[in-house]
Amino acid sequence: MKVLIVGGGGREHAIAWKLSQSQKVDKIYCTPGNAGIAEIAECIEVASDDFGALLDFVKYEWIDLTIVGPEDPLSKGIVDVFEKEGRRIVGPTKAATMLESSKVFAKDFMKRHRIPTAEYKVFSSYIHAEDYVRMVGAPIVVKADGLAAGKGVIVASTVDDAIDALRLIMKDRAFGNAGDKVVVEKCLRGEEASFMVFTDGETIVPMGSSQDHKRVFDGDNGPNTGGMGAYSPAPIITPQFEKEIIDTIMRPVIDGMKSEGVKFRGILYAGLMIDNGKPSVLEFNCRLGDPETQPVLSRLSTDLLDICLALTDGKLSELDVQWKQEAAVCVVLASKGYPGKYNKGEIITGLDAVKKIDGVTVFHAGTAFNGNNLVTNGGRVLGVTALSSDIRSAKSKAYKAIDLISFSGMHYRRDIADRALNR
Repeated sequence: MKVLIVGGGGREHAIAWKLSQSQKVDKIYCTPGNAGIAEIAECIEVASDDFGALLDFVKYEWIDLTIVGPEDPLSKGIVDVFEKEGRRIVGPTKAATMLESSKVFAKDFMKRHRIPTAEYKVFSSYIHAEDYVRMVGAPIVVKADGLAAGKGVIVASTVDDAIDALRLIMKDRAFGNAGDKVVVEKCLRGEEASFMVFTDGETIVPMGSSQDHKRVFDGDNGPNTGGMGAYSPAPIITPQFEKEIIDTIMRPVIDGMKSEGVKFRGILYAGLMIDNGKPSVLEFNCRLGDPETQPVLSRLSTDLLDICLALTDGKLSELDVQWKQEAAVCVVLASKGYPGKYNKGEIITGLDAVKKIDGVTVFHAGTAFNGNNLVTNGGRVLGVTALSSDIRSAKSKAYKAIDLISFSGMHYRRDIADRALNR
């Protein structure tokens, strides 16, 4: 079979890497891809939001399946366009993706269907939002309504910080139209975890649990990023707790969307805050998380192609999805200045040496070739991912590999997975 992957980050590299292990996959294409993906797939230059050109490519090359990685094409309706033409594609429709593309929609949806989440207010007026923040005080969370590449959520520890966040989003328009509205919500306490499932709109198949690290610096300090590392499994999510998450969150989402005339089919991601053994939803994503995908897919035993086909055909109930007992840890290597402004074009060295370490895979997030040189081409550059018998040994292996890698300005967190080890 021929497969097209839409996207060009570490998540898409992990998807391509996993699909390349399937004996049923003959050819993988990726748009736009990156230097790492190019080693196992043919990268094509078609914009991810040029649905007409993508559809023409799928028809011309007789592509059997398309998998969408990032949120932007999903939110713009790529699945609707492909399904109208009878093309197999993994991902939810534009209407279903509202759970991610609009924080306001997601919060109101959870309220309607009694899904646990933080108390909140919605504002389209900066003045009214500022008045509310001054009234309720801090800590408090300010969220841009629309998509903001994982950076539109600001946890404010003081009232001044919250007002600065409102100004950044609503007045300075740091995230463009995503800041037309804001959600201001109570700051939940506890431990964060990521929970992802495959669903065909009826059957729900949980993935291996994981936890990511959003803050840029050690000790969860600094601004939010797209994610600086992740590990799987997450010890806090026991089998009993997994069932509770499915019963109180995932199942009500799928059934709730159906009751509102929308079938949710694809990947559903819940960012959770766990306090006193009870989960509350921080956010929903309608695709695989990044960097959670890297350690999670490293632990997947079942053929990913089989899962994707069962998902699109409504036959997930017929598939027995299996996961490896080993643990995986992914550490993101970022460019100097990320998540702010950063340089591109820095030469990367050491990856050939890393290939000699058994159980370590380096997923490319922001890389390109400049002549014969592999260079940086993004804020998050590489995701060094190690699979081993437990989290401690996987972490050790990942950092051992990082010692061999170098590029100017490279920075990374040194405490990825410590929260699991310190439980």
